[in-house]
Amino acid sequence: MARILLGTLGSHGDVDPFIGLGVALAARGHTVTLATSPYYREAVTGAGIRFAPVGPDLSPADPALVARVMHPFRSAEFVIKELVAPWIPHFAADCAPLVRQADLVVTHPLTMTLPLLAQHHGIPWASTMLSPVTFLSPTDLPAVPMAPWLPRLARAAPWVAPAIVASGKWLSRRWLAPVDRLREELGLPDRGNPLFDGGHSPTLVLALYSRALGEPQPDWPPHTVLTGAIGHDAPFGAALPAELAAFLDDGAPPVLFTLGSSAVIAPGRFWGASIAAARRLGVRAVLLAGPLASTLADAGLPRGMLAVERAPHSLLMPRCAAVAHQCGVGTLMQGLRAALPALAVPYANDQPDNAHRLARLGVARVIPAWRYRARGAAAALDALLHDPAYRDNAARAAAVVGAERGAEAACDALERVFALA
Repeated sequence: MARILLGTLGSHGDVDPFIGLGVALAARGHTVTLATSPYYREAVTGAGIRFAPVGPDLSPADPALVARVMHPFRSAEFVIKELVAPWIPHFAADCAPLVRQADLVVTHPLTMTLPLLAQHHGIPWASTMLSPVTFLSPTDLPAVPMAPWLPRLARAAPWVAPAIVASGKWLSRRWLAPVDRLREELGLPDRGNPLFDGGHSPTLVLALYSRALGEPQPDWPPHTVLTGAIGHDAPFGAALPAELAAFLDDGAPPVLFTLGSSAVIAPGRFWGASIAAARRLGVRAVLLAGPLASTLADAGLPRGMLAVERAPHSLLMPRCAAVAHQCGVGTLMQGLRAALPALAVPYANDQPDNAHRLARLGVARVIPAWRYRARGAAAALDALLHDPAYRDNAARAAAVVGAERGAEAACDALERVFALA
């Protein structure tokens, strides 16, 4: 059996799929080490996986940090240029001994040091993509925060897409000088932008999301495998909190309002507008509000509403009538799996593109976070709850997602391509 090093950085949406992959690989007899920020130590070791702390310590519980990560227009530049790039030398020092001891390395787009170290030491490696936007494909142009209308423009004027992709790669390459310096120090050839072409493994690329969000594109690396999403929400509990379970048992399925693990720290007007929207409609509601749950509860909620800090989406969503969420890919996939119509409230990063794809499936209405108000939210939720087309489309999407076995498919691909079994 193989010694496999998994490396990832970011929010729970970036880390939890790697934990799920690690659990599946370990169940097949492989020795798995997950290298990520120290914040996730308990979540990783609690899953029975070896943990290796590597910087930077990106904590999704830091309000100031999350506010900048969730900036609608400058989030990508902040994450790549100011958070990740300055840490490249330290990350290389942390990871070099881990790579040397591995038989296989599996990378995340932000762990740009790992592909270089793997190539330098002659270790096989596979890369991953967690959402369609990270392929930046001109044949499936993403809806980015500052221009959610780009896909429509690209359909009307096909020449636009290649120009947009080229400019995006050129701009982001300017933020990655520390990665290029490390590559030159290691004597490696320039394979392109480390976030895109240079970050794709020449042997295996795993697209760890559902084909409901996007089919393979002709410009993808030919050795890409679309596996389906890896659902893993054990860090949020193995059962529903007793108070929440009792609430669900006591009435009609509620509308769930949730902001995942990051936007929940910098919600803006989301909770106030959500409470007001639910009250306008007269529907029961669950507010999965993280550290603000006690504040909302203490302020007094209308009858038929409950605020809780945390709960596993996989257990909660199947008991709800609809969901309003930020469109992080982990939250989104749990909603699709539960066949829930969605009010998509994207903040930043991949969320606007994920929201665009939900709307394209016919399962969602979209209100960007900066436009989220009670009246609009109530109108959107009313349509989601009463127009059967949304429920029918959600059921069709759930059938696609339910037929996928992300962790198993990813393990099968790794074992087949790298002859691990």
